[in-house]
Amino acid sequence: MTTSDIYNLFLQHPLISTDTRKIAAGSLFFALKGDKFDANTFAQQALEAGAAYVIIDNPAYSVNEKYILVDDVLTALQDLARYHRRQLNIPVVGLTGTNGKTTTKELINTVLSRHFKTQATLGNLNNHIGVPLTILTIDGSHEIAIIEMGANHQREIELLCSIALPTHGLITNVGKAHLEGFGGVEGVKKGKGELYDFLKKSERLERGVAFVNSNDTVLLEMEQARGLKNVVFYGTGDEQDLVTGKIIENSPLLTLQWTNNKLGITSAVKTNLTGAYNLDNILAAICIGVYFGLTDAEINNGIEGYQPKNNRSQIVQTQTNTLICDYYNANPSSMFVAIENIGKLDAKRKVLILGDMFEMGDEAAAEHASVIKKAMETPVDERIFIGKDFSEAGAAMDYRLSTIDFFYPTVDDAINALKANPVKNSTILIKGSRGMALERLVELF
Repeated sequence: MTTSDIYNLFLQHPLISTDTRKIAAGSLFFALKGDKFDANTFAQQALEAGAAYVIIDNPAYSVNEKYILVDDVLTALQDLARYHRRQLNIPVVGLTGTNGKTTTKELINTVLSRHFKTQATLGNLNNHIGVPLTILTIDGSHEIAIIEMGANHQREIELLCSIALPTHGLITNVGKAHLEGFGGVEGVKKGKGELYDFLKKSERLERGVAFVNSNDTVLLEMEQARGLKNVVFYGTGDEQDLVTGKIIENSPLLTLQWTNNKLGITSAVKTNLTGAYNLDNILAAICIGVYFGLTDAEINNGIEGYQPKNNRSQIVQTQTNTLICDYYNANPSSMFVAIENIGKLDAKRKVLILGDMFEMGDEAAAEHASVIKKAMETPVDERIFIGKDFSEAGAAMDYRLSTIDFFYPTVDDAINALKANPVKNSTILIKGSRGMALERLVELF
């Protein structure tokens, strides 16, 4: 069956299911393979649960006309999304980057939704499966879409762009993450730059608008190397920027002052975000709002209305402490800016709790040592490092531990120590890779 034929079925049944535990009645079930399962074996179960058709790639499970046999289910899903995208005549803002992707995507969506009917990537479903699924939720009523694209190796952004076909694009930043898959920082740079490559190819179609942070020398170098023609800048003070802004309060929630340089109008906006590093993310959303014609009031309402969640720069107030929960993920770049931020906060007592960073490959020892060094240079009252990599890097470093530095090989070791010596009346940054499960610490504070 061709992609066009499957699309005709999709028009009749515009819901996609990939999990038999969450079958939507009348949906198309795509039997995707996982590392430990083959969903072809669940095809009959999906039909029994209410799916209208099942798309499979193993002829052994093809029973009747309800079973649509294709060469590869994942490719069929991606091709269907690509076909659907071509029927949509709306702006699509694609964004990627090392840090801040999901927060920036949510901010952009919250701002643009004050004026347009939007659709955006749900959560962080930003991979080769999540992007097609998001595209297939866009219908004729939507006026603009915001698609987050993640990657841990080269050519993945290229693939996702071929599906989402972004008319506009944003790279939040390029830093040290997924070094193992990308083959080093230059590999990260090349991989993220695939979005700019796609925008460059789109210029002949009078598309291909890039939103670029004018304060980021790496991004400036990347866009200039490609000779991008349609560039809209934002930043902290350059005359060429469409939007400029600065932090006027960080205690710990941010208040910004920003200027629409096209109209010469300046206003202030209070946010529910912490971390000076979020200034760039907020300015990106403001810039895109200005570009698409929103009023300053609409933009400010959007920024003020955004509530961080999923443990990304999220403030949690307990009976005795203020927690900065930022343990959804971590890499050296995000660690550095988070550590810098708590060092600048106006708080009586400050504590760092840092967990191991994953996917560092051969750079693990050096990168964990660099984070330890950064933490040691930051004015805080207590530093706690958790995990095998931090413990080994700490043991290998030539320094004398002070009475405020503690290393624990496991989260359980840290929990036992914190129960014996509770932290009170403090502002506490908790940051580490998702696999460390640092949320287990929250109930201790």
